[in-house]
Amino acid sequence: MVTPAYKARRTRIMNFPAEEDFHRLLDALTLCVLLHDAQTKSIVWANRAACVALGFSLEELLPLKAPDMTRPEPKYRREIGVAAMDRAITEGPQVYEWCYRSRAGVDMLSEAIATYVPLRERAVVMVQFRDISAEEATRQKLRRYETRLREFMQDLGEGVAVLTPRGKLEFISESGRRVLGVASGEPLGAVLDYCTRADRDRLVTQLRHATSEQLTHAQRYRITRRDGVTRWLRITCRRVAIENDLNGLLIHFRDISDEVATEEARRTEARMLEYAGRYNAMGEMATAIAHELSQPLAAVRNFIEGAIQRLGQGSIDSAIWGLRSADRQAEHAALIIKSVREYIVKREPTETHADLRDILNDVAYFIELRAKEEGVRVRIEQSGEALPVFCERVLIGQVILNLAFNAVEALTQAQDATRIVTLATALADGRAELRVIDNGPGVPADAHERLFDGFSSSKAGGNGIGLSLCKNIVTRHGGRIWAQPADAANGSGLECRVALPLASAT
Repeated sequence: MVTPAYKARRTRIMNFPAEEDFHRLLDALTLCVLLHDAQTKSIVWANRAACVALGFSLEELLPLKAPDMTRPEPKYRREIGVAAMDRAITEGPQVYEWCYRSRAGVDMLSEAIATYVPLRERAVVMVQFRDISAEEATRQKLRRYETRLREFMQDLGEGVAVLTPRGKLEFISESGRRVLGVASGEPLGAVLDYCTRADRDRLVTQLRHATSEQLTHAQRYRITRRDGVTRWLRITCRRVAIENDLNGLLIHFRDISDEVATEEARRTEARMLEYAGRYNAMGEMATAIAHELSQPLAAVRNFIEGAIQRLGQGSIDSAIWGLRSADRQAEHAALIIKSVREYIVKREPTETHADLRDILNDVAYFIELRAKEEGVRVRIEQSGEALPVFCERVLIGQVILNLAFNAVEALTQAQDATRIVTLATALADGRAELRVIDNGPGVPADAHERLFDGFSSSKAGGNGIGLSLCKNIVTRHGGRIWAQPADAANGSGLECRVALPLASAT
């Protein structure tokens, strides 16, 4: 049934203005429109936007062909444009790229859409086009950036990967595949498959605590690559969330195996240097130790000879007394030798909690032996409160020995009748402090800063390696070592200080 409303609507459509009004509508568009005859492909009309963009009036456009308004390149030949219009007639609308050239010679890269439209008077192909030069320039710039980024990442020693919230590796850079020993196109597997069993829980914790604000603290992991090679990685990560594009963890990982190997080589070298330093220190004490041993050994010999004589005389009780006395002297000599061996024996570095006062007591015996040979008096002033430090006890003892021996040596040329080396411990500025003070001639003021560098020494003829070793050891323990005049007013004597961080007592 035809309703009055339908009749009214049909009347309005039938009375809709014809060609002239459609031209007005198309002229109002900002999109460029060209109408081509479907048979000849000649231009039969253009809207205002097309005329402005190409720099021609409508009358000037009508006789023009493709070479008159197109960039002269093979891919913009008229035959190619005509072929696109023919496909629009047989296959439907065609989208293609075309570069128009205006009367002023300005090129306009365009996205063109050819649509077949059978009008009442003639069939046409309507070509709509818009300037995409800026868009294409942006695309080219992005492609260049992408190409550069790929080239840069190809040679990186760092890998980048994206881990989904479910723990699946969604993306990995080519450099990342190389770090993990995974060939291009080969399945990646799970991220935990590469970690050693001991490190898996630690890695899970690091990933779980990642936030979007900043990268996690870098941590080291020992991994087994896909090819079976064991390597070390430094890993950081943060959480990322880009709407409709990326959601998960962004992981950065770098192969630091060479760095780890270098650090281990340095540690080994440092241990060997410290070991050699202990032997060097004991070499300086050899004369004093020999003198100290000569007394109990001579007494042993005398007691044994006396015991033999008394046995010949039949005095058994006296002989037994002499043998027991010899045994005590031999035990004393054995204790001296044991103390030396225990100090210089090669040990693996072991950090432990200790009291700085106890470490000073451990080496005081050796310092006093060395000082006695040079006629130097040693004064020890211990702090009244505990000085807990976390350290390699033998190495800190080595520092005290080196500083004390250096002070004793400096006093050998002193003219004062009373030559004193003071070893003191104290709590200063929240740190455990050791002070080694002598009343010798001191060193020039400008030498204090260089004293603990290699090949600088306060001793005549010294090479400074012992003091450099002291700085190395103290620095490794998070401490500080420095020198200053013992008597600031007169600039005489030398005071060396070592400050170590306090540790919680255990």
